Amino acid sequence: MTTLPEDNRATLPAVSLTESAARQIAEILGDNPEHKALRIYVETGGCSGMSYAMELAPRQDGDEEFISHGSPLFVEGRALIYLAGSVIDYKDGLSGAGFRITNPNAKATCGCGKSFEA
Repeated sequence: MTTLPEDNRATLPAVSLTESAARQIAEILGDNPEHKALRIYVETGGCSGMSYAMELAPRQDGDEEFISHGSPLFVEGRALIYLAGSVIDYKDGLSGAGFRITNPNAKATCGCGKSFEA
């Protein structure tokens, strides 16, 4: 994975949440959000070469923090080059509930939406 120099990260577009995603995170964390947020990172693998990974976790060294609709979001610093400008939404429908990423940097995505080609 390519690591973006620290001084260039500030020029990349933010990663953001929709209101629906921010609401869902607040609901999951409830009254005990202490130092936790949705944390997003990228792993190699999946049908398109790279996979999105998410967890509710504290901020880790190297993470970038964004605030969107009042909810904190942690993005692994070295994944920011792949996720810059992405929007995380939460859908709850017939095809399943979960967080979905709209990534303007993805050249291709798989049918499940969990992996992409950069």
